Amino acid sequence: MTECSGKVALVTGAGSGIGAACARRLASAGAQVVLTDRHPDGVKEVAAQIERDGGAAIALEADVTDPDAIERAVQAAVGTFGRLDLAVNNAGITAGREPVGTTPAEDWQRVLDVNLSGVFYSMRAEIAAMLHGDGGSIINMASVFGTVGFAGSAPYVAAKHGVIGLTKTAALEYATRRIRVNAVAPGFVDTPLLHVDGRRQRGAALMAPINRLGTAEEVAEVVVFLLSDRASLVTGSVYLADGGLSAR
Repeated sequence: MTECSGKVALVTGAGSGIGAACARRLASAGAQVVLTDRHPDGVKEVAAQIERDGGAAIALEADVTDPDAIERAVQAAVGTFGRLDLAVNNAGITAGREPVGTTPAEDWQRVLDVNLSGVFYSMRAEIAAMLHGDGGSIINMASVFGTVGFAGSAPYVAAKHGVIGLTKTAALEYATRRIRVNAVAPGFVDTPLLHVDGRRQRGAALMAPINRLGTAEEVAEVVVFLLSDRASLVTGSVYLADGGLSAR
């Protein structure tokens, strides 16, 4: 499949899980991919796999909470491949399960810094590069819990609601400048973020009407469709990939 042939893509949080799956799928679709993560070993391994499969990729260490690091990653994409066309702002973390009244302030700030401010910093740098090219397409990784509440996860839920608001606002601002901005909202997906313990994983699987966890590869298929020209009319949208969880 070559729906992203000739395009250059940046993926944050690409060292494992959904980010790694998106990077691999973009490469298989013909994109040249820049992978970033704050843990360099993971992205180096994913980039090496892409190259073994015949694709083009570079791996960079970058923390999305550092605006300068994200600027350097975007500059590296343009410097290496000549442009930036696509972006997947996927980097994210979770926190402990606490009600609002006992959520530590440091947990709140840490999750907001990565999951919301990190998306803002990334978009700001990506949009600037895309405006100097032929436009582009951006996916922000939200969550089904950016559309509903989830007890015990106030920082995560608030951040993902913010991602959706940020997505819609940017889509309006750049709709006439050939930049599309959408969000993908997964439910429970079988990734390292969910592997706190076996009990949590089994319980999460039972919450979705499909009675199983999603896979990172399934989410990546939605992401690549929305990034591609096949979704040329789609901007400012939130695509749920939650196995029917939000339909209950």
